[in-house]
Amino acid sequence: MTYEAPLQDILFNLAHITLGEVDLDMATTILEQLSRFCAEEIAPLNAPGDREGSIYNSGQVTTPKGFREAYNKFVAMGWQGLLHPLEYGGQGLPRTVGAAAGEILNAANLSFALCPLLTDGAIEALQHFGSEQIKATYLPQLVAGVWTGTMNLTEPQAGSDLSLLRTQAEPLTDGTYKLSGTKIFITYGEHDLAENIIHLVLARTPGAPKGIKGISLFLVPKILADGERNAVLCQSIEHKLGVRASPTCVLSFEGATGFLIGQENAGLEYMFTMMNAARFAVGVQGVAIAERATQQAMSYARDRLQGRPIDGHATGAVTIINHPDVRRMAMHMRATTEACRALAIYTAGCQDRGDTALVEFLVPLVKGFNSEMAIEVASLGVQIHGGMGFIEETGAALYYRDARILPIYEGTTAIQANDFLGRKTLRDGGSIAGRLCAMIVETEAELQHGVPFAQEAALRLSAARQDFQAVVAHLLTCTSIDAYGAAVPYLMLAGNLVAGWQMARILLAAEASLRSVADRTFLEAKISTARFYLNHILIETGLQRVRAICGAASLSGAYF
Repeated sequence: MTYEAPLQDILFNLAHITLGEVDLDMATTILEQLSRFCAEEIAPLNAPGDREGSIYNSGQVTTPKGFREAYNKFVAMGWQGLLHPLEYGGQGLPRTVGAAAGEILNAANLSFALCPLLTDGAIEALQHFGSEQIKATYLPQLVAGVWTGTMNLTEPQAGSDLSLLRTQAEPLTDGTYKLSGTKIFITYGEHDLAENIIHLVLARTPGAPKGIKGISLFLVPKILADGERNAVLCQSIEHKLGVRASPTCVLSFEGATGFLIGQENAGLEYMFTMMNAARFAVGVQGVAIAERATQQAMSYARDRLQGRPIDGHATGAVTIINHPDVRRMAMHMRATTEACRALAIYTAGCQDRGDTALVEFLVPLVKGFNSEMAIEVASLGVQIHGGMGFIEETGAALYYRDARILPIYEGTTAIQANDFLGRKTLRDGGSIAGRLCAMIVETEAELQHGVPFAQEAALRLSAARQDFQAVVAHLLTCTSIDAYGAAVPYLMLAGNLVAGWQMARILLAAEASLRSVADRTFLEAKISTARFYLNHILIETGLQRVRAICGAASLSGAYF
């Protein structure tokens, strides 16, 4: 089926969720143009690209048919530069608009969108930590999209443990470095879309301290300034469960010329800027895949004739959307998708307001919760299709396969949870968690003065907040092993709470808007979806509370 961007819902979020001033006319114009481009040029490449995949041949990678032409149009229209500074050729738009645009592009074609996603991260890192010469040389080309960027962390022996990386960088007399080593899982590490590829590579200099304190960051271009090919070789690409059109490369650096970014031994700090940008973007990818899977499932459920209705209103077969459990699954998909979208856009709004502490608290939730929910939504999409969902031709399986990478790359859910627990909760004694709860209490008070189902929502939100507060209090006092054993349930509880809080705010906004508009269909649907989330999904915080407080201790007695 064709993809249609959920512009009405996105714009409703921009108007009511961000807590900042968004030029809605500007956002509407840009997102409408991007939606048309993605529907016409990018989405049609999704299924064929999945079937064809990228092709490796003697160090060269060819992307699927149509990708190169679509990317050229993407560049020509200036889509890569939406978020980036005007001084480097970008458009300098708010993060909220960027999050919305990212969802649309990724929903159209996740494999295609991964290339601009990594380039965005490289731009972030160089903008913050590159020298003026580095910025002048590389940022205009990256912002334009004529060059693309990558992130090179993982090595065969190290996995996610960067303290074990072995790639070496030897300083030369001309101020450059000679890199040697191998990196794996490098998204778009080699391809035929752009003129040049700019690799940001973590490596160790001679005599560097052991562990993560001895890591430096280097810029290693595929093509050097004199036009010569650098000593970066793609040894192979991976054969993957999903995102098959996106080349995931093994890269070898054997004498490659690199340029130090910032100071030696500070590379991990610099790379975290790129990683955090990528982690937020992966959370947006979760929304995108969930939206695409939901559209696919809803289209099928409205067309598929099977079974007589329970209430006997028809004597023959009806479309399956008339069956109660199909409606339940469809509502679960829609409510989860809209809640995750609201969580991402709210976080982007915090970025636009410069609320750094709250953003850092929320990004692990956007990445961890949204990516896990994308799998759940895509799985329900397969279930709605029944046996046809298990067959590739319907397309439902593609979204399920693509979704499965989201809780893995850019830091697994456990890595997000450990960061959320250790750095974002325990380190400040729960201060930001307490601030968040205070804001939620304000929304509870607003709900209590609303219509009856708003008052019902207040009870649900209050119970979820109290579950969260109880877990935070427990984690602040229990042993480290018990705390980290509860990290993932804690993250999922917090993600559900903040997403549910946004759905409660959406309920209030929709109720208020109902009084002043003639077109009630969209707003009534928003209210119904918010109520479903609060009554069917938010209540799961109680389960996560038990898992976090009581379940972690049982891990020590498990037999392996």
